[in-house]
Amino acid sequence: MSKPTRASDTPIAVEVEAGTSYFWCACGLSKKQPFCDGSHKDTDIRPVVFKAEESKKVFFCGCKATAAQPLCDGSHKST
Repeated sequence: MSKPTRASDTPIAVEVEAGTSYFWCACGLSKKQPFCDGSHKDTDIRPVVFKAEESKKVFFCGCKATAAQPLCDGSHKST
């Protein structure tokens, strides 16, 4: 598998905590969207690390088509 599976048609809002690292699911197979649960193990796709610089709400990509991995760039509207 080299192309991700679309996990959601919308971004996924998450309150992140400053200094914490999050592992965004890039393959779309995780049951814990938007985060990795290891489901990529049989693919060539790996999770993307996001380190929160401040505590705030961010919007992780759910469609897996974003050019701004791991955050939503609106790609779900055109893919």
